[in-house]
Amino acid sequence: MRARFLSADAAAALIPDGATVALMGGGGGLMEATELFQAVERRFLATGHPRALTAVHALGIGDKRTRGMNCFAHEGLVRRVIGGHWVWSPRMQQLAQDNRIEAYILPGGVSSQLFRAIGAGAPGLITHVGLGTVCDPRHGGGRMNAAARDDLAELITIDGREYLRYKPYRVDVALVRASAADEDGNISFEHEAANLDAQALALAARNSGGRVIVQVKERLPRGALKAREVRIPAAWVDAVVVEPGQRTSYDIPFDATLSGELCGAERTAAVEAGQRAAQACEAFTERDAVARRAACELIEGAVVNYGVGIPDAVAKLVVRRGELDRIHQTIEHGTYGGSLLDGVLFGYARNASAMLDAPTQFDFYGGGGLDIAFLGFGEMDELGCVNVSRLGGLAVGPGGFIDIAQNARKVVFCGTFAAKGVELATGDGRLRVLRQGGVRKLVRRVDQITFSGPQAQARGQVALYLTERASFRLTPGGLELFEIAPGVDLERDVLAQMDFRPVLADRVAVMPASHFTAEDDGFGSLARRA
Repeated sequence: MRARFLSADAAAALIPDGATVALMGGGGGLMEATELFQAVERRFLATGHPRALTAVHALGIGDKRTRGMNCFAHEGLVRRVIGGHWVWSPRMQQLAQDNRIEAYILPGGVSSQLFRAIGAGAPGLITHVGLGTVCDPRHGGGRMNAAARDDLAELITIDGREYLRYKPYRVDVALVRASAADEDGNISFEHEAANLDAQALALAARNSGGRVIVQVKERLPRGALKAREVRIPAAWVDAVVVEPGQRTSYDIPFDATLSGELCGAERTAAVEAGQRAAQACEAFTERDAVARRAACELIEGAVVNYGVGIPDAVAKLVVRRGELDRIHQTIEHGTYGGSLLDGVLFGYARNASAMLDAPTQFDFYGGGGLDIAFLGFGEMDELGCVNVSRLGGLAVGPGGFIDIAQNARKVVFCGTFAAKGVELATGDGRLRVLRQGGVRKLVRRVDQITFSGPQAQARGQVALYLTERASFRLTPGGLELFEIAPGVDLERDVLAQMDFRPVLADRVAVMPASHFTAEDDGFGSLARRA
């Protein structure tokens, strides 16, 4: 039995009013079914349908302007949004802030794994991930505005231990992106830059009695795909939309280094070219100083995750130092190894060594497979809690942050000490604060708990908080300051700019001047395991 091949507009007409629609993708257009999203928007603007949708997505999708989740950011089109990350759609953030939709967040990994659990007919997803955070019903239940009134999870106890049960729901439609479909509707991801949770979305919709609609770049003859190349079988697929103009990213038509298709001498040459490119000099900033300090925490053979923001600079530093092959680098999208891209292309990696499905990657994280995670922060407080999910009153969402931060053996938060109008001078072995920031990031209590310091203490987790001015660590007594940058005045530039008084180490050390020089001398290069 062959799948139906439809136009994007005909496929969009299959979505009924009130449906729960599962969406996939990452920033920059990563595995985004752009033509399908735009067809849904066109139909709504022309006819007013579909309307009152519930849209669910694990990661951030869009370009901050018109694509991705911005296609769904129309009052009436969506009634409820359960989003892992919201920043790529300012219009959707505004709808949430104005209470014109019900706005919720879930940890990115939880969302992906919940799709899989729904498809398996499980009673939801039972996990420790999210305990003590905004997703815990005791701390907000995933609600991001007043219009959101339901808890997405409930607290349960098994064998004397607390867990969260994330509640299942029916998935009426899954909009999936892939590379190719054969005449029967078998689906391949061969030319994609990740797998994400495409398979889990399709499974959830198929076994909910819903529809699976797949956008692909090319239509292949029957039998053209080898069995091992098929990632979603035709039995799960209801409709296929062929979009010959489908791109690897919004701006990149196709790049085999991003889809991981190079091997042998060709791949070796591409990797070496990437390492040479990484040597290109860029202006030294405080971001580089934080990255050098953070890199001191790396040990040879460690399994590492990098988040977005200043952690990008840590990843680049490892590549520049030629040490990528001394660690196991991962990102939550399912990718191992390679040179990570940053900014809007976070989630892409050139010449990756492996690509897994995102739910499986989060299984690995949740089970304790991560040695070290380098993550950013928006706010942190005296209890060691971190907020990245709601900033300035806007829904931001955690993406994979909660799943990663809660499960790494050591978590290293990397960020600037303050925001808005800060002026610094560095590069000569010192750091001088020329102008203090207008927004304090070290606050007495974070606006929303995305990482719980008390929970980390209970787990025996190591947590560091590194900024360009000072370094802190989590202790039973709260946040302890143990290092400052050379040239910084402890009282004026650090303590007076915080909303709380941290514990001071018996000896507050001064960071090495080499962290603050334009030339990297490799200080703190990977330590060997004890």
